[in-house]
Amino acid sequence: MTQEEKQLLLKDLCGRLPYGVKINHIIYNWEGTCINFTRKLESFAIEKDNGLSYDVPVEEVRPYLRPMNSMTEEEEMEVKKLGVCYDKAFHNDIYDTGISMEEAFTAISWFLERHFDINYLIEKGLALEAPVDMYKQ
Repeated sequence: MTQEEKQLLLKDLCGRLPYGVKINHIIYNWEGTCINFTRKLESFAIEKDNGLSYDVPVEEVRPYLRPMNSMTEEEEMEVKKLGVCYDKAFHNDIYDTGISMEEAFTAISWFLERHFDINYLIEKGLALEAPVDMYKQ
């Protein structure tokens, strides 16, 4: 894993911590929920179903995320209610998109909460595609 990939994965996972993102430990192939990160941002505390938690280096973690094309019709309606075109919310320079910082934050938070892969980590091999019912609300 390159330093750039590690940084991207760290940023992405930190934004998902409040939402209980599920991960896979790629070496030992066990699953858990990401619950915290260490002071040095080198590892994450992962809680397994048995209630035990482990510190796992970032390089050994792959989150389960939903591809953008897995959005349901219901979710599409919710996005429309936000009043923000999500393509614009993920534009590199939001000042060129005509949306406010608050609108962009609202849209990004909505996608993170629902575990959508807004940073294309699945394509980059840094995340796994979540099974359909993993994040049922």
